[in-house]
Amino acid sequence: MISYFNLADKYDIIDKPNHRSAHTQVTLRGGGIIFPIAFIVFCCFNMHMIAEHYWSFGLGLLAICTISFIDDVITLSNKIRLSVHFVSVMLLLYFTGAFILMPFWVWPILFVLIIGTLNAYNFMDGINGMTGLYSLVTLLSLAYINKDIVEFTDLDFIIYPVLACLVFLFFNFRKRAKCFAGDVGSMGIGFWVIGLITLLIMRTGEYKYILLLSIYGMEVVLTIIERILLKENIFEAHRRHLYQLFANEKKISHLIISSVYAIVQLLINIFLIHSQFPLWAIILIIFIPTGGMYLGLKWNLKKEYNL
Repeated sequence: MISYFNLADKYDIIDKPNHRSAHTQVTLRGGGIIFPIAFIVFCCFNMHMIAEHYWSFGLGLLAICTISFIDDVITLSNKIRLSVHFVSVMLLLYFTGAFILMPFWVWPILFVLIIGTLNAYNFMDGINGMTGLYSLVTLLSLAYINKDIVEFTDLDFIIYPVLACLVFLFFNFRKRAKCFAGDVGSMGIGFWVIGLITLLIMRTGEYKYILLLSIYGMEVVLTIIERILLKENIFEAHRRHLYQLFANEKKISHLIISSVYAIVQLLINIFLIHSQFPLWAIILIIFIPTGGMYLGLKWNLKKEYNL
């Protein structure tokens, strides 16, 4: 990370604040490069497993991280980025066995869901600590499931991104962050987390585990619906996420907001992992209170600041 900081400083890979930013200082961008590096280190210590099990995941991760890092430095067209995303997701689905375990008519749905979730990860990466803490909570939940509920992958495959999150948070979970994740970070760790969750679902047939990302999913979906109702272009940058309103209008500490999001997801994960309720009941139990709280908080903030 320190070596990367020297390179980023030398080549001016920085994030300059703009009208929708939640920060005011020029900060190094692309600190999330630690996540593809973590996979490379994982490969170095697990060479015997790479050729047989992890090559397709690795190619997908490195492809999406490479194109995302380039996009952090120079803006690329959507066609180029989406083409690489499509190939990466195809490699991910091959890695998880989805092409064998799922009927062909489900494949397009999986593509849309995974690409949508990747972009949700990117949308939610807007304040210090958010991506690192939220990912850490999800990864630790997956590690617990793998160790005590059902073994669905090698534990090291979860531990390495956990270590990468801790390293990244050391530099990012600060009032004035040393670096931001950039697209390479949000897409990289998002791809890894989604890969693990997809692998878990394919191994167990339990679709409830997609709710390990329920807070991100709920916020992004409700924000998109809000923007559609307001007749806004949903592909344009904006400041309508709840966390953005708290950070920009309410001036609440980024670290507090990120911690609250992570804690709420952790509580959901504890319930989710140990719940014996059917899926429809789990969905209602999770989304009725959290959705109501989300809408109530947003309504009050919009009313208070005339948004």
